[in-house]
Amino acid sequence: MLPTMRKKILLLLAAAAVLALGAPAQSVSPQEKAIVTYIDATEQASNALLEKLVNINSGTHNLEGVRAVGKIMMDQLEQLGFKVRWVPMDEVHRAGTLVAEHPCPETGHEAKDGCGRRMLLIGHMDTVFEKSSPFQTYTVNGQTATGPGVNDMKGGLVDMIYALKALDAAGVLKQMDVTVVLSGDEEAHGEPVEIARREMLEAAKHRDVALEFEATPRLDGVYYGSVSRRSSISWKIEATGESGHSSAIFSEGKGYGAVYELTRILDAFRTQLPEQYLTFNVGMVLGGTSVTVDKDGISGTATGKSNVIAPKAYASGDIRTISNEQTERVERKMQAIVGQHLPKTNATIEFGEGYPAMAPTAESRALLGILNQVNRSLGYAPMPELDPMKRGAGDIAFVSPPLPGLAGIGATGELAHQPGETIDLAAQPVNTKRAALLMYRLSRMDAGADLAVH
Repeated sequence: MLPTMRKKILLLLAAAAVLALGAPAQSVSPQEKAIVTYIDATEQASNALLEKLVNINSGTHNLEGVRAVGKIMMDQLEQLGFKVRWVPMDEVHRAGTLVAEHPCPETGHEAKDGCGRRMLLIGHMDTVFEKSSPFQTYTVNGQTATGPGVNDMKGGLVDMIYALKALDAAGVLKQMDVTVVLSGDEEAHGEPVEIARREMLEAAKHRDVALEFEATPRLDGVYYGSVSRRSSISWKIEATGESGHSSAIFSEGKGYGAVYELTRILDAFRTQLPEQYLTFNVGMVLGGTSVTVDKDGISGTATGKSNVIAPKAYASGDIRTISNEQTERVERKMQAIVGQHLPKTNATIEFGEGYPAMAPTAESRALLGILNQVNRSLGYAPMPELDPMKRGAGDIAFVSPPLPGLAGIGATGELAHQPGETIDLAAQPVNTKRAALLMYRLSRMDAGADLAVH
């Protein structure tokens, strides 16, 4: 690494650390007071929009349901002056992507000072709960609402909309450069990724920071900021061997059979792969005389007899890593293990596209520092950095890098992806205020200045 680059990175890290550990609070401006007032005054309307969205089933494969959620979001964004469009994703068998653009004014007095950081707001309209799920309805008990996708991430969509509404009401949205990209298939993205995430990748080329409105985590009452997300890459192994009478197993002529070859591989993964921030799961195993797996890789069958050497075996699972470099290194190790065949056997491993990793960077940590300045201004406790082992993969990893970003500034709740998923309604205005003031302050920053020295 060049000395000047190393020095810059160290300065960024030092500045971010100062922000996180107690830089003086920035006073709340009149515009920010107006933003906060609007969010408090519209809490009931915000919750009504949440109920409306949750009561539309938008499981990833319910294409019409996803489009219905998209129509509501498009209407909301259009009312705020965004230029909106819907990009169909028929070629990847998904509902589509919503793109909304609010560029910086090019002429007039509003343009003379620019619009600060160009922001990419990321979210998704689909949930894991398909039309066949018995979990379909929004209900409220006190300050807790329950419903499919209420936390992941329809609550975040509402936070995004009402943060933008508050900025508009305060008269500052007109001086902001914001692009919104909402995918319709985050829970099970279409393939190939270059099509399914085309609009997101293209938008990132013209942005400075990425803000993902996935859930804001809270552990033991403490809110956390996310500057990284681990990858989620699927893999499958197909092993073959000689078949024959079981009495010949391990013989020179018949070898070890496919099941022992697969067992060798999986046990070698267990003993040879472990390292920090890596997990590797085996989700399904099949072996026998015949093996069939469905086209989606989520169910299969096997036949066999106790006295016949199994000629076929299959396993699938995933790996999760903290960086794309770690992904590449682990995949090479897995391929090397697979290649060390037992006598008279063979095996291959294939990796899916999955989600890349969002590695932590100095700039993303500095962005969390700016969010903590907002927290101090609002009288909220600072948000420590979340351990990346405590959350899954997400869309922001497709664009960060190159963009610095925060991977969760949306709703707060429990039991995501499970029947009974909840949202804390009392946290909605809290998270919306954080997001709105963060966006406002980013819009007031010199576009060429380092984030960490703000």
